[in-house]
Amino acid sequence: MKAITANRLLDGEVVFWKGGQWVERFGEAELFDTDEPVEAAVATGKGQPTVVVDVYPIDLIESEGRWAPLSYRERIRALGPTNEPTHGKQAEGGDVVEALRHAAGAARSTGRVDLIRRK
Repeated sequence: MKAITANRLLDGEVVFWKGGQWVERFGEAELFDTDEPVEAAVATGKGQPTVVVDVYPIDLIESEGRWAPLSYRERIRALGPTNEPTHGKQAEGGDVVEALRHAAGAARSTGRVDLIRRK
């Protein structure tokens, strides 16, 4: 599975593609299981240079019955800042946030993974 992500130019917020528009929450992102629609969505997103920047697909893994980004970097981008669990997107809680916090995958060290698994 894949999702499409970018940064909104207006405020730098991490956004995700959903059916022709950008949404702020990873849990609302459109998921793709084949490459053709991913390429089309990336091309459409890149065609919006005054709205978003750095449009690219991210790989997903299943975590706790939900989907989560495979890479550590993308999990942090989806959760918001790691300085405090009561800040950013992670403060909202819920199933999606818990799946992101417990996802395992391409993290480079356990120290970095522990940042995302705060209690």
